[in-house]
Amino acid sequence: MDEPIIDLHSDAHFMGEALRQAARAYEAEEVPVGAVIVRAGRIIARAWNQVELLKDATAHAEMLALTQAQEAVGDWRLTDCTLYVTKEPCPMCAGAVVHTRLARVVFGAGDPKGGAAGGALNLLQFPTLNHRCEITAGVREEDCRVLLQNFFAEQRAKSREEKG
Repeated sequence: MDEPIIDLHSDAHFMGEALRQAARAYEAEEVPVGAVIVRAGRIIARAWNQVELLKDATAHAEMLALTQAQEAVGDWRLTDCTLYVTKEPCPMCAGAVVHTRLARVVFGAGDPKGGAAGGALNLLQFPTLNHRCEITAGVREEDCRVLLQNFFAEQRAKSREEKG
């Protein structure tokens, strides 16, 4: 039998873990973005958007995951880590990624209006900053995009119902 081998170190596998985190955000009525940080083939941090829950504009999945990863590593530098996130990071998150010196960022759905990893701008590879990250875009893009589109469609429908 030639069964396909599941590569537990593949970008698609780790994005699946980020999608599980995004589903948790969806269930909590948060914008469904999930993130995991991987070091040496192991997940060291998992997070989902918690802006509404924590009443904190900085509680994006990436920011929460970076804090966890720094705790796990015991240092603010994450030079040998990869961030997997379901949506292209915003400028705040991209700035934090540069400051923590992540080696690589892998994202699913792009954000042409507000993304800072090549969408609206590219802070992750900005020439004058002290660090640049490798970027891999579009991993499990359809899954990531559909989750976001469904969430926002539901939010618009609820808003219309409330207005009567």
